Amino acid sequence: MGTPPAWTALDPRHLWHPYAPAPDSLPAHPIIGSEGVHLILADGRRLVDGMASWWCAIHGYRHPKMLQALHEQVDILPHVMFGGLTHEPAARLAERLAQISPGDLSRVFFCDSGSVSVEVALKLAVQYWQARGNPEKCRFLALRGGYHGDTFTAMSVSDPDNSLHHRFRSLLPQQYFTPRPPDAGCSASELEDACARFEADLVAHQFELAGVVLEPVLQGAGGFHHYPPAFLTQVSALCTRHDTLLIADEIATGFGRTGAMFACEHADVVPDIMCLGKALTGGMLSLAATLTREEIASVISKAGPFLHGPTFMANPTACRTALASLDLLESRNWKGEVAAIEGILQQELLPLQPAKGVAGVRAFGAFAVVETSEPVDVQAWQALALQHKVWLRPFQNFVYLMPPFIIQEPELMQLTGTIQAGVSELL
Repeated sequence: MGTPPAWTALDPRHLWHPYAPAPDSLPAHPIIGSEGVHLILADGRRLVDGMASWWCAIHGYRHPKMLQALHEQVDILPHVMFGGLTHEPAARLAERLAQISPGDLSRVFFCDSGSVSVEVALKLAVQYWQARGNPEKCRFLALRGGYHGDTFTAMSVSDPDNSLHHRFRSLLPQQYFTPRPPDAGCSASELEDACARFEADLVAHQFELAGVVLEPVLQGAGGFHHYPPAFLTQVSALCTRHDTLLIADEIATGFGRTGAMFACEHADVVPDIMCLGKALTGGMLSLAATLTREEIASVISKAGPFLHGPTFMANPTACRTALASLDLLESRNWKGEVAAIEGILQQELLPLQPAKGVAGVRAFGAFAVVETSEPVDVQAWQALALQHKVWLRPFQNFVYLMPPFIIQEPELMQLTGTIQAGVSELL
């Protein structure tokens, strides 16, 4: 494969990769470029990216309209503090998000990562109840199997036992958890039982609860669990009935991943607070946002300022790039693209369900996962993927795909064929 570039020797000496020891026990493959749905390694190999760079590069890489927006903004105003100042990209993006979001989520707080958008949402909920004279409402009810980020309060509402955060349990705020809902294909009686269990947990703690936190319809890194929209509909109604805020974490599901612009739309639900990130800028730059209703913002603001302010909040270059990403979505038939991806993923991967070592297969929107009976050998899977000229990054018991929306059938079949080969050869 040729001699690696000299700079690669610096990686094991200085770098610390995510969810890994230092130096990493797994190889880090040197990448020198990207184009469309491909990653380009230093040795010239072009890999079809099945991860969309952890689910955010929905338009693929180096789209000319995205690059144009980025370069134009860098030449004008690459960054400026947001305290006491404002700028057009932030104002235009806030207006756009308010227009496309469910219901009346018109107030936008920008931040710099998905985890921070969850932190902001939780702080908003707590300050809201303080402002209403209910400071005892300061804890949260979350679904088991959930994953909401790596910062501390976000970790506290992620699954307490099976997430990546169990080592920090003694340091985290203590929240309440309710069983995750059944699979999307469950029976009516199973759904009814799940809603009853949720209501019982909500009622038991309602006077302490600032809010309910969940990933709508599709849980992400906590287990890639697809549950019935009707469960979310019932949760929303119960939160209203029992005076509890509903916080929807749409970081992984937002901007079309599930076939709707936001996954809440599958249940016709409008949350009180919604978290956005990942695909917000089409994978170009880090940017996140927390949206809420004007009534919530007004109650908080009458009691004083909201106490949060990231340094890179509303970065103009990121906001301008996000606007370009939304322009691209609106100019293309992204719903058709996602539906076509879903059809191929279901056709090619659902037949793996009875295979040896497979615990389950799910495909929904531009997403699919093969859940294995035992933890996967990541190095073996990645070696196989490189042989097939694709990029996969399995973890724990999950071999999954979240490709860019622009992927074409031959490249998508390359991805599914790699998973089929892995199930045959590695399980």
